[in-house]
Amino acid sequence: MASEMDTGLRVELVAADRTVWSGEASMVIARTVEGDVGVLRGHAPMLSLLTEATVEITTPDGGVVAAVEGGFLSVAGDRVSILSERVLLAEEIQIDEAKAELDAAHGMPTSDERELRIRRAEARIRAVEKAS
Repeated sequence: MASEMDTGLRVELVAADRTVWSGEASMVIARTVEGDVGVLRGHAPMLSLLTEATVEITTPDGGVVAAVEGGFLSVAGDRVSILSERVLLAEEIQIDEAKAELDAAHGMPTSDERELRIRRAEARIRAVEKAS
């Protein structure tokens, strides 16, 4: 009980096929379609759409950085749920593959699909860089 009081947030990071990370945190930073949001203990309840970007979770032993491919951020009663079709922790990302995906996306004709692939590749690259 004391650790929950110290850190303040109970966080779940969930992909369609697995719970990627779950634990105590003092802060969560995510990018919604309205902009970046930081969540601390006592945050007002909210439900927001996530964009393809990184999620940063500050934990008692350091932190967790992940790339999400859209989804939802829910905050209620010091519980934060991050739900996305696909979530990759920084340590799961192969940086060379992400850079190759970015290069391939830049070579595509201009389209919504091109922009989506660019955002996803850039999110993976940023996740690895932030975790370093």
